[in-house]
Amino acid sequence: QVQLVESGGGLVQYGGSLRLSCAASGRTFSTFHMAWFRQAPGKERDIVAKISTSGYSITYADFVKGRFTISRDNAKNTVYLQMNSLKSEDTAVYYCAAGRNYGDFDPMYWGQGTQVTVSS
Repeated sequence: QVQLVESGGGLVQYGGSLRLSCAASGRTFSTFHMAWFRQAPGKERDIVAKISTSGYSITYADFVKGRFTISRDNAKNTVYLQMNSLKSEDTAVYYCAAGRNYGDFDPMYWGQGTQVTVSS
C-alpha cells in the first residue's frame, strides 16, 4: 500500500509559477514510476508528466512541454512538479499517481489532489 499526499497548489497569476509536491508513504516509493495528472471541471483526467523509478526517463504532455518539469527525490519519497509560465487553461485539480508500467502508465495509487487556479 502506498499513500500519496499532494501539496503546493493555490492561486497564482497568469505567467506565474508553482511547485507541487507529492509525498509518499512506505519504503517502496523508488520501485514505482510516478506521474502527475490533472482534471479541469467537466473534463477528463489527463496525464501531465511521468517519471521512471530512477528518474532517467521523463515524458511530458505536449501542452506542458517547455513549461513544466517533473522530478523526484527517492531519498525523500517525493515527486515534484515545477510549473512555470502558467496559463488560465492550466487551472485544474492536480493529482499524483504511482504505477508499475512506464510506457502505458496505469495508476495503482492516487493522491487526493491539489487545486491549482490561474487567474488572468
